[in-house]
Amino acid sequence: MNLDSPYQGYLYAYPHKTAYRRLSPRRTLTSVWAPERQENLFGYVHLPFCEMRCGFCNLFTRANPPAEQVTAYLDQLRRQAVAVRDSLAGDASFAQLAIGGGTPTYLTADELTSLFEIVQLAFGPARLPMSVETSPATATADRLEVLAAHGTTRVSMGVQSFLDREAHAAGRPQRLPEVLAALETIRAARIPVLNIDLIYGIDGQTPQTWQHSLDEALRWRPEELYLYPLYVRPLTGLGRRAHGRDDWDRQRQQLYHQAVSVLTAAGYVQQSMRQFRLAGTPVIDGPDYCCQDDGMVGLGCGARSYTSSLHYSFDYAVGVSEVRAVIDDYLARPSDDFRYAEIGFDLDLAEQRRRWLLKSLLRSSGVDASAYRARFGSSHADDFPQLASLVSRGWLSDDLATLTAAGLAWSDAIGPWLVSGPVHEAMGAYVLR
Repeated sequence: MNLDSPYQGYLYAYPHKTAYRRLSPRRTLTSVWAPERQENLFGYVHLPFCEMRCGFCNLFTRANPPAEQVTAYLDQLRRQAVAVRDSLAGDASFAQLAIGGGTPTYLTADELTSLFEIVQLAFGPARLPMSVETSPATATADRLEVLAAHGTTRVSMGVQSFLDREAHAAGRPQRLPEVLAALETIRAARIPVLNIDLIYGIDGQTPQTWQHSLDEALRWRPEELYLYPLYVRPLTGLGRRAHGRDDWDRQRQQLYHQAVSVLTAAGYVQQSMRQFRLAGTPVIDGPDYCCQDDGMVGLGCGARSYTSSLHYSFDYAVGVSEVRAVIDDYLARPSDDFRYAEIGFDLDLAEQRRRWLLKSLLRSSGVDASAYRARFGSSHADDFPQLASLVSRGWLSDDLATLTAAGLAWSDAIGPWLVSGPVHEAMGAYVLR
């Protein structure tokens, strides 16, 4: 991988699903989870439905499904919840939860109530830190009331731009009055943490229009802001556009540095290239959970799950027709199928070390060298001598533990650069559908 191209892709999980392959034979979840620590797990529920599919979106989602499919999905999700819970130890416990998609609040208020019943069935009745994704069109008072009543501690909404023309240029046909009404409704619901997503690098965006969106977002004093560079990916609505790559990358770098300056001055602390948290905001993310060490249990046809040595999911797709096919397959499955892992990736010790490094290094807090040694019995500096080249570029501190400000800005080059040869080869051989 080339370190000289600053924008290669958002490495949000390692390995990526395109490295997964069918497991032969498939494995029972009981055998997969039996050797694992099962306290402090992360629970995730995936709803693959939205009211629209944005032009930049490559997530696993279907726009405007028939109502009967939504009902069938919730019924099947309940069956999966029972099968998965039965596959875990009786004393398995969870530290935090998230509901994503898609757009979970595409569901009606009554359907959301049913969804939370499923959440309790799978992950237990205890109130835990819980994040739920929403959209301007679906953040209605009745839905937010259900979220608040069931203990939601964080709501995340993709605004992307506070200018309609920019939102439309990114393939998101929203209207500003709807965005403002949704933000008002979320604040009225008194959910502790509001996150706003913004996108930079949109066609026609300038430093002045980007400043406008930053200023408008800051008026709401969100506890978190996530800033995403616009990527044009295959099989998305924007995927056929041609761009002058060099000019586009230079523009995004300029807008990124502008945002860092603005948000820092406004009292936000940078947690990663994308995440900014308002100073003094209470941490309610479940301090017992550590994504480097603790497992995740996913429900729904687009969810991934992971143990220390196996990551698994259902089939992966991006194209509209293929996504529908995967949803149809999920809905047709007998309940017993949910007791097995069928598609996944086995992480040997070398890949476990690499994942641990990546999940740490790309955060502003960096690598906890003593925790790494306690887990693997070795030094991350010895295991990854290539990190020295990041120091010479000025992107990594001399102790090889923490990215510099310049390094954080280049996270989307550093992440892919650290992907292992076998994972890179598997991803390259995958035929995207």
